[in-house]
Amino acid sequence: MEKLFIGFDTSAYTTSIGVVDQFGNEVLNLREILKVKKGNRGLRQQEAVFQHINNLPKMIEELTTKIDIKNVEAISASGSPRNIIGSYMPVFKAGKGQAFILSSILDKRYFEFSHQEGHIGSYFINNKKINSNEFLALHISGGTTELLKVAKESNGLDIEIIGGTKDISAGQLIDRIGIKLGLNFPCGKEIDELSSTGERLDRNIPISTKETWINFSGTETYFQRLIDNMNYDNSNISKSLLYAVTKSIGNIISEGLEEYKIDNVLITGGVASNSYIRNNLANYIKNNSNIKIHFPNIEHCTDNGVGIAYLGSQEWIGGI
Repeated sequence: MEKLFIGFDTSAYTTSIGVVDQFGNEVLNLREILKVKKGNRGLRQQEAVFQHINNLPKMIEELTTKIDIKNVEAISASGSPRNIIGSYMPVFKAGKGQAFILSSILDKRYFEFSHQEGHIGSYFINNKKINSNEFLALHISGGTTELLKVAKESNGLDIEIIGGTKDISAGQLIDRIGIKLGLNFPCGKEIDELSSTGERLDRNIPISTKETWINFSGTETYFQRLIDNMNYDNSNISKSLLYAVTKSIGNIISEGLEEYKIDNVLITGGVASNSYIRNNLANYIKNNSNIKIHFPNIEHCTDNGVGIAYLGSQEWIGGI
């Protein structure tokens, strides 16, 4: 009999419910993007929670029409942004509460993970593998740019932050420049599309990295001024912006791989769906001939519940 595992993730911009089977294959991936008014840079937490509360009942109804609920073995949720003490955002309460209620009604096991762990877990959907018990992961999203050392253990993932940004995230940089260009928030997809027809500007674009850390504020100021004072095509600005992001993350990944003597790196989070980054990152990682760069499927880069569902399945089985 097919065994099913449900995962809930209610992040800052997406309501998600995912389902996988006991073999780690995706069965269902329900996602509802939260609505942001044009010109705004995002949502306040109370606005996002309200939208999650409205989205979840209809999504749970759809869930019960598309799977046999009797086959569910465990239900999981993302309860916090990261799995460290004090990590908290109100949005995760919405999905966590519904997941716990559903597990109690069905008398099934309940597991809880962090949103960040879910992004890492989403890589492994449909039997994708990393043939090492230890690897680096770069989590790049709208609110996060963190370089992580990840160890696979019998009871899940041990995650240590070893680098990232000291100011704004890569996603925030892309969104702020996108808003300045008049694009819709979130701006990543449009920036990616514009960059495909652009040329990198022949200018000294600032890249500020030290060891495994990035500062993006200077890069933001540079592009803000460029848009204000110069007459450059949006496609060229977009290509140059993505170059700056990719070169920056390539620098810190290189430092992390060298320091920890690791040769596998996973790039995950919403910004990891960007085609420029996926196609060019290897060019900016030093000594990359022996380095294996792993990306989730594009549909699993953005916020989703299937990564959480996968982690729940592995917890139920007894190890990732």
